[in-house]
Amino acid sequence: MTMIKIIERVSTSVHEPVALRDAFVTALIHMGEHPDFIYLDADLMSSVGTRQWALAHPDKAFNMGVAEANMIGVAAGLAAAGFRPLVHTFGAFAARRCYDQAFLAVGYSGFAVTIIGSDPGVTAAFNGGTHMPFEDVALYRAIPGSTVLETTDAAMLTSVLPQAWQLPGLKYIRVGRKPVLPVYEPENSFQIGQAVCLREGNDAVIIACGILVVHALEAAEMLQQEGLTVAVLDCFTIKPLDREAVCHWAEHTGAVVTAENHNINGGLGSAVAELLSDCRPCPLERIGIYESFGEVGPQDYLETRFGLTTLHIADKVRTVMKRKLKCKQGGLTL
Repeated sequence: MTMIKIIERVSTSVHEPVALRDAFVTALIHMGEHPDFIYLDADLMSSVGTRQWALAHPDKAFNMGVAEANMIGVAAGLAAAGFRPLVHTFGAFAARRCYDQAFLAVGYSGFAVTIIGSDPGVTAAFNGGTHMPFEDVALYRAIPGSTVLETTDAAMLTSVLPQAWQLPGLKYIRVGRKPVLPVYEPENSFQIGQAVCLREGNDAVIIACGILVVHALEAAEMLQQEGLTVAVLDCFTIKPLDREAVCHWAEHTGAVVTAENHNINGGLGSAVAELLSDCRPCPLERIGIYESFGEVGPQDYLETRFGLTTLHIADKVRTVMKRKLKCKQGGLTL
C-alpha cells in the first residue's frame, strides 16, 4: 500500500480567515535567530508586514529598493559568502523582472537562496494585470534543481518556509499576503515533496494548490450530494511533484482534475499531465488561466472571471467523469 499522508481538515467551526503576512513574519522571526540568515526586500516590507522586524534587526534586514534584479545578485553574493538569504518581492517581479539573475546567479551557480513571490495570480487583485503573475511557477519550474512551492494557509506557511530555507539550491515559494480561510490546524506539520490528502474518494481526484484547495474541498462536498466521492490532494510542492501520491490517486480513481491560480501552461496542471503520461494515462481536466493577462478587480470577481471557483471545479469533475465513462464503454481517446 502506497504511503499517502492524510490530514484531517481544520474544524468546520473555524471560519475566521488568517492573514498570511502575519504567518510569514512569525516564520521570519524564528529563521532570523540563525546567524547565517539575511532578509532582502524590494521596498515592500510594509506590504508584507516585515518592516518592524527589519527595523529591530538592521544587521539582518536590507531594503534593496525597487531594483529586483540587483537584489537577486546581492543575494547570490551573500550566499557565496556563506549566508542563506531570504528574498521577497511581488511574484510578478520575482519572476519576470529578475529571472535571468535567478537562473544564472542563483540556479546555475548552485547557491542556496529562497525567493518569496507574494500576491500570486489573482490575489494581486487591485494591483492589476501588470502585478498579476500567471507564469511564475512555469518559469521557476524550468530552472534545473529548483524547488517550487505554493503554500495553502498560515499553518502550512509557518511549517514549510523554515524547511525550504534550509534546503540547498534555489527555492521559489508563492505566498499570499491577505487573510485566507484555514485549511489545517496550527499544529499540523508538512514535508516538502509530500502531497497531503485532505479527502479520499473513488470516482475522481482533484489535485490543487494555493487558494484553489478550499474551492476543491467545497467542490468535493457539493459533488457528494450527487453521489460522487471525490478525493482532494493538496500538492503544495509543485516541484518536485509527489509522484507516488499523484500516480496512486490517478490509478485509484481513473479521473483527474487539477486546479491552480496560474496559467495552465507550465504550472501544476502541466506537471501532473507530464507525470501521468509516464505513470498512468487517464482523463485529465485542468482549472487555471487560459491565454489571458491579469486584470484589475476584487479577488472574488477575478476568480469568477478566470474560472477559478468551486462551481468551475465541480463542472470539470463532471466533465472528466463523463470522459472516464466513455473510455470504459467505448475506448475513446483520453
